[in-house]
Amino acid sequence: MSFEWPWQYNFPPFFTLQPNVDTRQKQLAAWCSLALSYCRHHKLYTLDVMEAQESPVFNNKKIERKLSMEAIQVVFEELRKKGNLEWLDKNKSRCLVMWRRPEEWGKLIYQWVSKNGMVNSVFTLYELSNGDDTEGEEFHGLEDWMLLRSLQALQTEGKAEIITMDDGKGVKFF
Repeated sequence: MSFEWPWQYNFPPFFTLQPNVDTRQKQLAAWCSLALSYCRHHKLYTLDVMEAQESPVFNNKKIERKLSMEAIQVVFEELRKKGNLEWLDKNKSRCLVMWRRPEEWGKLIYQWVSKNGMVNSVFTLYELSNGDDTEGEEFHGLEDWMLLRSLQALQTEGKAEIITMDDGKGVKFF
């Protein structure tokens, strides 16, 4: 299934931050939505700021328009404020993109555990994110850092406990 671009993507002014405050807010909301949808579709969890400008998200070759680095930084800052982005370094050159927050992933994982009668079971992190049983689930292939944060959210809710095993970490669901 190919990615479906929003109508604004082919509208040249979309690639220039608008001076009017109301228009800019709507524009930033559309950019945030586009960036998150694109990352979700392609299962991207990390972005490099320098590479972002050449990424199809911020560079529409068809209309020969690209978002400036300054504007990309503004979009990323907006995503950070919403809790969808976290910087990996002080220079703000790489970031984690959370198109689903850890609590949302935790909820999906717990629904799968409950639906399959696996409460009170122990899993390795690998089994959850890459095991045959989870193939076809949205969280299959989830990167370890996000899986761990999701399980920490469940642990806070009292629905799981992260445990250390001989070969790494595991989790028990309650």
